[in-house]
This record gives sequence, C-alpha cells and structure tokens, in this order.
Amino acid sequence: MTDSGYSGTPLAKKLRIKPGHRVALLHAPRGWAIPELPPDARLDQDPTAADVTVAFYRETAELRADARKLVAALQPTACLWITWPRRAAGHLSDITENDLREVFLPLGVVDVKVAAVGEDWSGLAFVWRKENRPASARSATKR
Repeated sequence: MTDSGYSGTPLAKKLRIKPGHRVALLHAPRGWAIPELPPDARLDQDPTAADVTVAFYRETAELRADARKLVAALQPTACLWITWPRRAAGHLSDITENDLREVFLPLGVVDVKVAAVGEDWSGLAFVWRKENRPASARSATKR
C-alpha cells in the first residue's frame, strides 16, 4: 500500500516532493508507488540527479554498506529518505532511527523528519547540513 500512513497527509507532500522534482526510488518493493505525484514530477533511477531519493532497506548491514554511496549521490539541496519496515505494522527489521543517525550523521547530513511512509514503512529524511553545502547552494536556499 502506498497511502500516507496514519496522518492523512498525501505521501508526495510528506516526502517533500514538489512540482518538477525528480524522484529516485531505490530498492522499492514490487508494486510500491507514490500516488498523485505533483505536476511534472517524474520518477528516475538516478539518485545523482534526484531532488528526492527514497531508499528502502530491511537490514542494517546492507544499509551500512550503501550509506557513503547514498550520501555521495545527494545533491546540495536534495532530500534522502531512508525507509525501513514499520514495526508498528508488525514487520521485522533490525533497523532503528538511532542506527540511521549513527550511520548518516558522521557523513555530513542531518535528519530533518521522521514519518510513516505508507502503512508498511517508516522513513527518516536526511539533508546536507548547511555548513556542508557548497556556497552557491546555501545562498540559493535563502532566496
């Protein structure tokens, strides 16, 4: 299922997807989709060109192996969602929010939002820390 979870907020809005955005889905379960994408938003498999990347993981070991690559692909003003199976929905996973912070914060990003990403997945959103963004990106976000 790909609805918003319990909040009622449309999933695309919750994931910070705006009109014209490129969205990369990595390791998405078969049949998983984002309903009602904003106008001109499109799915792309290339996280280096994405405004929003949503990556699905079930095991900490696989996540740790991919972490540097995921952050290296993150554009200066892009958002990276790491999702894992929701325990509240009865799914098993060895991933926790604290694991994600332990892995990603030392790589120069910061978490900005936690959310239910549909009924079966939890997600934690990461963006570059302001001081780690290129100067041109920092000035563009102030406008």
